[in-house]
Amino acid sequence: MAVYGYARCSTSEDKQDINRQIRELKAAGADEVIFEYEHGDTKVKKNLHMLLDTATKGDTIITMEVSRLSRSTQQLCEIIDTIREKRLRLVIVGSITIDCRNGQTDPMSEAFLQMAGVFSQLELAMIRARVRSGMANAKAKGKKVGRPQTTKDDIPAVFYKHYPAFASGNMNVSELARICDLSRPTVYKYLKLIMA
Repeated sequence: MAVYGYARCSTSEDKQDINRQIRELKAAGADEVIFEYEHGDTKVKKNLHMLLDTATKGDTIITMEVSRLSRSTQQLCEIIDTIREKRLRLVIVGSITIDCRNGQTDPMSEAFLQMAGVFSQLELAMIRARVRSGMANAKAKGKKVGRPQTTKDDIPAVFYKHYPAFASGNMNVSELARICDLSRPTVYKYLKLIMA
């Protein structure tokens, strides 16, 4: 039976280090760790869904906190249903274990997991409320809020180096993104700036 770890951070690799979660999951017994950078209440977490699809009867999924799985109680309930239907075991390290390998769940453990999900969703709502309040306060003081506007000066030299090949039709957007080590949305943003 396989033991999978699941780790998640809400922001990109350069802003949050996911390696701590990966190390702790391996120490807790995970043979393989699936991870992704996605917000907790995002409806579709591709790697988590892939993991739940891949796991088979008797497998175990380990994660460090309930909030790593989801910050939405509805999503958490859907995950619990999948765990039950596929006869898996879910371990929240150091707190809750739901073992459905025999086709049933312990009602108390399931209730504790759902309550943890409620608090996780509440925590996210409180964080967002504080951020909105802080932004409103900063605006009231005349400060600029949000991401700085991207200009042509922000476009890296490597993009300008390979842009002519794209403009002449010798390279598509995906190739341009790959060769410049940029995401496709970033490439589209730079193209829009250049063509403006």
